[in-house]
Amino acid sequence: MIDNWAVTSFVGYRRIVAMPNSIRIAPLAPADWPAVRAIYEEGIATGQATFETAAPEWEAWDVAHRPDCRLVARRAGQVVGWVALSPVSKRSVYSGVAEVSIYVAAAARRQGVGRALLLALIEASEAAGIWTLQAGVFPENEASIALHISRGFHVVGRRERLGLHHGVWRDSLLLERRSDRIDT
Repeated sequence: MIDNWAVTSFVGYRRIVAMPNSIRIAPLAPADWPAVRAIYEEGIATGQATFETAAPEWEAWDVAHRPDCRLVARRAGQVVGWVALSPVSKRSVYSGVAEVSIYVAAAARRQGVGRALLLALIEASEAAGIWTLQAGVFPENEASIALHISRGFHVVGRRERLGLHHGVWRDSLLLERRSDRIDT
């Protein structure tokens, strides 16, 4: 069961988490980028994961994501999923609010990888002082919505016709999770 994870060791202030089904959660390193990018591109290709139409180069992705809240899931040494946070604003009042990006390789979906990643991200985000996690999810992406809700997110609202995606105006659901550990 995914909820029975255990911490096996610490790397700096970041935990490496071992999962009973041989999934390991660890910090995302630059060397992981080729696998992370390939998984991101799989998600992009579904047309249901993001408004993006191409994965960026490492340098652009690296600058856009918090260095303390980016993780990979490995099975048999191979990256099978990743999760990362992006700041929602540069304004200090929003310093504890971040947007979640989570992607799981097609071959590893529906096997607990997403749940393990999101659980580990929540822990890492709270350790980093993040009090609100947000996720923008296409309403058609029922698996992602269910995953987020299973980890304490709720739907704040529906942003209608938020972006033009492959010539079609798409809505996005805004999901949010407030930490009960961070005093706000």
